[in-house]
Amino acid sequence: MARRGWRVVVLTSRDGYDDPSAHYLAREVLNGVEIVRLPWCSFGKSSIAIRVIGGLSFVVQAVFRSLAVRRIDRILVTTVPPMASLAALAIGWLRRATVKYWIMDLNPDQTVALGRLPPNALPVRLFNCLNRRILARADDVIVLDRFMARRVNSKRDVSEKLTVLPPWPLEELREPVPHSANPFRAAHGLEGKTVIMYSGNHGPSNPILTILQAASRLADEAQLVFLFVGGGVGKREVEAHAGPNVRSLPYQPLSQLRYSLSAADVHLVTLGDGMVGIVHPCKVYGAMAVARPILLVGPAPSHVADILESGEVGWRIEHGDVEGAERLLRQIARLPAEQLAQMGKRAKEIIDRQFSRGVLCSVLCDTLERGTRPM
Repeated sequence: MARRGWRVVVLTSRDGYDDPSAHYLAREVLNGVEIVRLPWCSFGKSSIAIRVIGGLSFVVQAVFRSLAVRRIDRILVTTVPPMASLAALAIGWLRRATVKYWIMDLNPDQTVALGRLPPNALPVRLFNCLNRRILARADDVIVLDRFMARRVNSKRDVSEKLTVLPPWPLEELREPVPHSANPFRAAHGLEGKTVIMYSGNHGPSNPILTILQAASRLADEAQLVFLFVGGGVGKREVEAHAGPNVRSLPYQPLSQLRYSLSAADVHLVTLGDGMVGIVHPCKVYGAMAVARPILLVGPAPSHVADILESGEVGWRIEHGDVEGAERLLRQIARLPAEQLAQMGKRAKEIIDRQFSRGVLCSVLCDTLERGTRPM
């Protein structure tokens, strides 16, 4: 958008989301984008109440900071934090700006699906009222897959202004790193191993228990390693199953992501049975961008299941099917490296053809520009 001639101002948190003790510059300009980072917006993820407090602090500060911006033509708001749409509604009203609503995940749907609140609870009803209000107010609504589109339209029919647009992988992942030249594999003793990797947030919406239980049965497969990279509450399950073939690493620096993702032979993507259309497993794009096949643990139909069916790029098993997972993983361990490489090549071709930044980012920018002119 900045290259297209727009002045772009980003309001975001000064503190780390996963680690609130991490602090970033209050102001910065990156690639022509003005970034303003607000304090006291993240206090960790220890409870829903703590997250709500941080989110509300962000909303209030964003509204007041917006008053200092010279001219606002439109607002792009996402669902992180979930109540950010409150800020968009307020700023849109105060500054007479159009609103573009980019939905990354759906709440309170996620909270209800996880059993944390009943469907008729007062917070759920209030949140659904907010959802209907922002859907009515937004000039354009962007969702990540067709299942999310269906769920959003069940709240309020926005078909005429709805764009289905998946996220794209980082440009740094365009060139996969061969195992023989990968310092990450060397540093972690992965030479000669078949690595099944889960990389990203270990959250309740993306359960990994089926694979961990299957891994416990595969101690005799000496060349098979399960590597869980990232953070989140689900890391406790990983630690409980840790052993010679189950390893855990923290989030990797962005500069090392190309190497860590390429270190896998197969990438694990999970989606809870009740999460279709509520959350979107974005990690699949980075895994495919580095030319690796996908093992989906989750339901069908779903977005990742659609991808797997569009080309021979991976496998799918159901949650709870530990025996099926064990059988499949033993088969994967015996596949020739050339066959895995061919599956990975087809996965990367799908990214280049359908899900690259060059393809998707242009559509997003066109959607944001719709109805307005550069400032």
